[in-house]
Amino acid sequence: MKNLILKWNQVSLVKRILVGLVVGILLALTIPENVKWVSVFGSLFVGALKAVAPILVLFLVMNAISGHKKGQKTNMRSIVGLYAIGTFLAGFVAVVASFLFPVTLKLTTGAEDLTPPGGIVEVLQTLLFNIVDNPVHALMNANYIGILAWALLLGFVLRNAADSTKNMLSNFSDAISQIVKWVINLAPIGIMGLVFDAISTNGLSALVDYGQLLLVLLGCMFFIALVVNPIIVFAYTRKNPYPLVIKTISESGMTAFFTRSSAANIPVNMNLCKKLDLDEDTYSVSIPLGATINMAGAAVTIAVLTLAAAHTLGIEVDFGTALILSVLSAVSAAGASGVAGGSLLLIPLACSLFGISNDIAMQVVGVGFIIGVLQDSCETALNSSSDVLFTATAEYAKKRKEGQAFTITTKQVG
Repeated sequence: MKNLILKWNQVSLVKRILVGLVVGILLALTIPENVKWVSVFGSLFVGALKAVAPILVLFLVMNAISGHKKGQKTNMRSIVGLYAIGTFLAGFVAVVASFLFPVTLKLTTGAEDLTPPGGIVEVLQTLLFNIVDNPVHALMNANYIGILAWALLLGFVLRNAADSTKNMLSNFSDAISQIVKWVINLAPIGIMGLVFDAISTNGLSALVDYGQLLLVLLGCMFFIALVVNPIIVFAYTRKNPYPLVIKTISESGMTAFFTRSSAANIPVNMNLCKKLDLDEDTYSVSIPLGATINMAGAAVTIAVLTLAAAHTLGIEVDFGTALILSVLSAVSAAGASGVAGGSLLLIPLACSLFGISNDIAMQVVGVGFIIGVLQDSCETALNSSSDVLFTATAEYAKKRKEGQAFTITTKQVG
């Protein structure tokens, strides 16, 4: 048995996840609907990721900042710039696609009890208040903006601490990273449970009526992941971007697709950054920050569904207003929660730009929840994989400017 486990662990993680995916599909098609025990594995996997992520971020950032040497530069400015560019272009692509392929909706109900934000000021205000959140509350509620703020402050103060204190932080960081590796090794079993639950609970029949909408939404996301993002990477690195793009999608995007949570995927992304030999001082901050503000997929969802609502109501949309929607969707997406369905509650905010009432907008949100089994999965996969992609891009771009030789390769990643 021990030898079997060792051989299993030597297989590429992506291949193991694919095995779990196939097994999950087969079980969903063969096991009776009232047998739900398989889905427990998926819930346990997501729960483990969500449990370890906040404490991982806290200690990794504290360790990185406390050990940071004066004069040592990081790539955070470039990464935040890439996040902003990627999110804006995602919103712009979604607006253009909605003009080229206008979609009308069959409005539904079921989201009336939800309370969307009242405006962009409220979204930004929430972000600001999250920064000054109680640290214990931030850890309990996975408020990564608050966790980052406290980790940065504590790390900065501890830069003058004794070496024994810094060693303790480093040991804690290494220990939590090891726990993350154990959890990620359980991904194939977790994915099996998540796939089983998705197919046996939701099925795909409910998506047929919204086929055209899904084609526009998913088409935009695939276009951004496979065309727009590679162009951005090439512009910064002047190297073939696709080895890195494919690796981030296959390792980060695949798990994010099934967990449907950028927050839950933080440990996966940090582990991938470590495998790619990126600077820990940078990715320990950029990855949890990206899980909060780097929301290209959310910008697509907000823009496409908002314009679909406008087309359904026969509202004429001029180019200037559409451009404003691109900016609004990007800014709103940065305030989207890093959990499943977080972007949908920002649709009423974007709809208000066209004078669409909140009652109609919440019906559009209801449509979003119906197609969420695919829409939210692809959205999260795009969001989360882009965090690693842009973090790596900034580091490679820095090496290019400094004249250091580098190759965009992922052969070291199993």
